[in-house]
Amino acid sequence: MRHRGRRGTATLRELLSSKEPIGVTRNDFEEAFLALIDFHGLPRPRMNADLALRGRFYEIDALWSPQRVAVELDSRSVHATPRNFESDRRRDRVLIAEGYGTIRVTWRQLRDEPEAIVADLQLALKPPGRHPPPLAR
Repeated sequence: MRHRGRRGTATLRELLSSKEPIGVTRNDFEEAFLALIDFHGLPRPRMNADLALRGRFYEIDALWSPQRVAVELDSRSVHATPRNFESDRRRDRVLIAEGYGTIRVTWRQLRDEPEAIVADLQLALKPPGRHPPPLAR
């Protein structure tokens, strides 16, 4: 190895050989979401991932590409403006039309309903045809 003994070499090698998606979190909300994912043993998403669709790039807060699942972590301060509200709906429409499921999670939901979020993600991340049959009425 050319850089044997240099600080960070082992960590970098481990990250590059890891099958876990690599991504950068930008705030406590994203860190808390990843902690929930890790605690429940769900596969790690790519965080703040660029996704090219229809000639545009969309930045997805948490993306599971193979399962085509996108999670948007919505804070009121960012997503409550009229411009961002419209942009979010446009993004959801394009993602759904292109075969991606979009799940929106708020800070309050993450804090108060973590088990429900995990249950929804477990269903969304299952391969097609592996969902339980609907309950008979």
